[in-house]
Amino acid sequence: MKKARLVLVTLTVMAMVLGLALAGFAAEPKDGGTLVWARGSDAKKLDPSDVTDGESLIVTQQLFDTLVKYNKHTTDVEPALASSWTTSEDGLVWTFNLREGVKFHDGTDFNADAVVFNFQRWSDESHPYHNTEFAYWGYMFGGYPGVVEEVKAVSEYTVQFTLNQPQAPFLQNLAMPVFAISSPTAVKKYGDDYFKNPVGTGPFKFVSWQQDAQIIVERNDDYWDGTAHLDRVIFRVIPDNSARFLELQTGNIDIMDGLNTSDVEFVNQDKSLHLFLRPSFNIGYLAMNMDVKPFDNVKVRQAINYAINKEMIVEAFYSGLGEPAKNPIPPTLWGYNDELEGYSYDPAKARQLLKEAGYPNGFETELWAMPNPRPYFPEPSKIAEAMQADLMDVGINAKIVTYDWATYLDKTEDGAHTMAMLGWTGDNGDPDNFLYVLLDKDNAVKGTAGNIAFYRSDELHDILIEAQQTPNHDRRVELYEKAQEVIHNDAPWVNVVHSTPPIPARNYVKGYVPHSTGTEQFTDVWLDK
Repeated sequence: MKKARLVLVTLTVMAMVLGLALAGFAAEPKDGGTLVWARGSDAKKLDPSDVTDGESLIVTQQLFDTLVKYNKHTTDVEPALASSWTTSEDGLVWTFNLREGVKFHDGTDFNADAVVFNFQRWSDESHPYHNTEFAYWGYMFGGYPGVVEEVKAVSEYTVQFTLNQPQAPFLQNLAMPVFAISSPTAVKKYGDDYFKNPVGTGPFKFVSWQQDAQIIVERNDDYWDGTAHLDRVIFRVIPDNSARFLELQTGNIDIMDGLNTSDVEFVNQDKSLHLFLRPSFNIGYLAMNMDVKPFDNVKVRQAINYAINKEMIVEAFYSGLGEPAKNPIPPTLWGYNDELEGYSYDPAKARQLLKEAGYPNGFETELWAMPNPRPYFPEPSKIAEAMQADLMDVGINAKIVTYDWATYLDKTEDGAHTMAMLGWTGDNGDPDNFLYVLLDKDNAVKGTAGNIAFYRSDELHDILIEAQQTPNHDRRVELYEKAQEVIHNDAPWVNVVHSTPPIPARNYVKGYVPHSTGTEQFTDVWLDK
């Protein structure tokens, strides 16, 4: 385990160095050209506040800005649409000074009223444009309105947030791309169809969306933070990993994600290509729906943890770019409990626990697998088949079920599954973004569940809420380490893998730096053709 982690960390550092080297390969970036980014599935929606998936957010991050943003290489928070901010001594009042002269793509003004409109739309269920669940608002702020008591315009370019309790990751949360600011005029104009007609302040403007085929965005020549080099970006959908890689090799696309890790060596051998590595900051997991029998029985859940051979899965499908997981947060994140001993591969132990749980002959169930590659599961159907074989070995007959990506997300959020593969790439550099979003009882709400295990632990909830509210970093570390012990014992998931996602590109793609959070703006990307 320690050797694997050393390899993973080394690769992460290499990726950052490589990204920086490529970004500065030429002294003078060239303007113009079209970047074709290919991926395995389409965006679900283009309203960033109404999605939870990376396929949507990689597009919306080109179109929108947040009040604050992450550093290009880390999750340190920097100014964005807000140029500066202050907070009260008790951490309850946050005041943001906004940039002046910024325009939305429809020509309307960005100002404090626009910020207030967006936050009220997300948090106030009685707001006339609160026309969907805005799941991430509930995930990060604890409900509607949650910890945010009031958002008001103090002046045209000053906005003030009042919280009803301190929230340690509040500023980190605001930098997440899901809390990007939309044009109020556009939201009102398009209503329920706004997700197909996005209008932000970002470096690119929305042009068109041919669903399940491509999305086109073009450069915003009036961008407040310096115009992008590219004329436009096309996001193409090519479902099959191998077909997508062939398109890259022939030059029909410029960059792609969802590479089979077995093809990494082919990238390294091809002098027309180079490989970026996204820093590892994720978890791929198998969630067991505790609202469905027999997964309400902790011994069944622990048995499945012993039944899955994670080491073999990582060896077979990650080509050295993955590490078996024992915790639901990655080892690169502060608060990781390295003292905890993970579940080993032990089929005999699994059979014994199933017998103690009243299932000596096993049982029949379903194993849901996503239809398209994700950073944490690059070959989900094959990984599901490996899990299926492991489960069969201990008497569990699991039928593999899949749906298109949008339906898969909707159904798992609604609790329609029994067991389901899913994963998470950290949004903000805080353990709260993994543990509270994915495993707290507050987020086990059918229809918007981030916690698709529907795991409801009062003990865990108390720990996580205390961790949110205390400003003391050392105390937060203690609390998150304790939280991982509770989760380990209750076993709502099989923690499968932490991956280092490979992103191959044509050699002429310059200035691209993959971010640990899984999405980034393409403002600095250029083509050296």
